[in-house]
Amino acid sequence: MTTKLTAALKGVPVSVYVNPGQARDYTDFGLEKLLRLWRKQGAEIGNHTFSHPDLNKIPLAEYEADIIRAEPAIRKARGGTKPRYFRHPFLHTGPTEETKQGLAEFLKEHNYEVAPVTIDTSDWLFARVYTSSKNPERVRQEYLKYLDGAFEFFEKRTLEVVGREIPQILLIHANQLNADSMPDLLKLFAKRGYKIVPLDQALKDEAYQLKDGYTGTNGFSWIHRWATGKGMKIIYEPDEPKWVMEESKILR
Repeated sequence: MTTKLTAALKGVPVSVYVNPGQARDYTDFGLEKLLRLWRKQGAEIGNHTFSHPDLNKIPLAEYEADIIRAEPAIRKARGGTKPRYFRHPFLHTGPTEETKQGLAEFLKEHNYEVAPVTIDTSDWLFARVYTSSKNPERVRQEYLKYLDGAFEFFEKRTLEVVGREIPQILLIHANQLNADSMPDLLKLFAKRGYKIVPLDQALKDEAYQLKDGYTGTNGFSWIHRWATGKGMKIIYEPDEPKWVMEESKILR
């Protein structure tokens, strides 16, 4: 799957966020070999914690220790250098202001930059159904339609919240659905007028300096966080198709 995905993304600047502790089916050597494929692709490899814990459910100190625990495997994948970016599991940044600020200070002390997300999707839900479906192509086509709709929503909402177009940051996962669909996804991005750029270039846009005004248990797009910071009402993106949600519940 990773070989297929990295081949489809040849020459495309991407950032990959790793949970070394989630690679339970791999030896240390196997994980290193897997991450080497992403390094060869040219990906920016970032820290996503060791075990993907939920900051809403564990003490901050335990969460911070999990971030540090992930570093050795990621450093090795990066040729010995420390990861630059951190992405929050579940996009949970802290259920209370104290926790949120405490984590922000920890990340700053350890020279991490937060990798925000503006276009958040439930690709993981489609992926779960895709690998078990008797009609995977139906799921794949529904996913492409759904993703196009997600872009439509967040582009429109960005204009309302920010007042202009900005470089968007899409969150999707390394799974079989995206490996099989990536050529079509790249066509979709191009059709919508996107040129894919490195994360550090996107983050130079002043929009990414807007206030994250949300503190709470939800994990969602920075567009919603910026809306809260401006005193605007959060308007949520459309739900996934009902039949996909129902099949996912059965599988879960």
